[in-house]
Amino acid sequence: MDTTETFHKKGGTDWSSPTQISPNTQYDDDSPVHPYHRGSQERRTSPKLNKARGRMGLHPNAPIDETHDLAPHQDLLWSRIRLALREPFAEFLGVFVLVLFGNGSVAQVLLSTGQKTAPGGNGFGEYQSISWGWGLGVMLGVYVAGDSGAYLNPAVTFANCYYRGLPWRRFPVYFIAQVLGGFVAAGVVYANYINAINALEGHGIRTVPPVATATAGIFCTYPQTFMTKASMFFSEFIASAILMLVIFALKDDTNNGVSMQGGGNWFPLGMFFLIFGIGACFGWETGYAINLARDFGPRLMSYILGYGNEVWSAGGYYFWIPMVAPFCGCMFGGFIYDLLVYTGPSPINTPWLGLKRFLKPGEAIKAVRQHEQRNKDEGVV
Repeated sequence: MDTTETFHKKGGTDWSSPTQISPNTQYDDDSPVHPYHRGSQERRTSPKLNKARGRMGLHPNAPIDETHDLAPHQDLLWSRIRLALREPFAEFLGVFVLVLFGNGSVAQVLLSTGQKTAPGGNGFGEYQSISWGWGLGVMLGVYVAGDSGAYLNPAVTFANCYYRGLPWRRFPVYFIAQVLGGFVAAGVVYANYINAINALEGHGIRTVPPVATATAGIFCTYPQTFMTKASMFFSEFIASAILMLVIFALKDDTNNGVSMQGGGNWFPLGMFFLIFGIGACFGWETGYAINLARDFGPRLMSYILGYGNEVWSAGGYYFWIPMVAPFCGCMFGGFIYDLLVYTGPSPINTPWLGLKRFLKPGEAIKAVRQHEQRNKDEGVV
């Protein structure tokens, strides 16, 4: 969910370049912690690797650590694969950790309800425990996926492509990695709690809400029965809009009201409070998916594990809302922040609030090609 890659070159750049990223991003050339140190590039890259990463919108030279990443074992096949796909792998692991903690917290609260051995004799957790689980999951996921930008959410990734210049070519590979992360994490949670699920539902019995003993809600979201379709969509929309607006605020270096000054090492903690707050204030009605990867990946896993077609049809085929509403909400939240606060490069800070490129596509295409040619001449991805 990070927006660290704003892809500004020294002296600034136009927002409209879809591939504007260079080794100068965020770091001085002489910085000892420069993730694309020129000495490292000369020893670690190859034209084939550069081309493969460039096709995915990734910087041709992956972030490396000279002490560890230049060891002889890095010539192995897997080492080269890891270098080529380092950022997508980071997104996969970040979402894996996110869903592992989130679904794990739901499982413990749901499956332990009424356990007399628990403190207080009524189970190992309550609704607030779920907010803690998802908040901690997002915070730790951001730490794990730092090299990739830690977006951890297809809708957040999409909004960063549109508003912050993240290369569009990076979106598909991040999307796949994020969904797979949620898919695998749900399988791990199921394996860990399978005996408890059997104890609650019965061996081989798997049900979805609103059945009283349903356990499908461990893995993905289901709305309350009184919700209308419009209310379901709006609940996910507004929570996603808040998510994107606050993320942009936390990562805005020009926003002097943010003590984090663009997030830095405090950004993951800020994300914890954000997710905890969304869960505490907007989580009951629909389960605050606000993330396609966190909902669709585990939903698909639950279908494979035997919960049946009801995972798609429950709630009047609710499953599509957590897939669509987060994109609409994140785009709206990003629009509001850039319209009212953000002064940096953004389509909102261009003529006609960025609509000119849609109303006059010829001029927009010409401008993009000019930027691509300039990037190519300067050796930028």
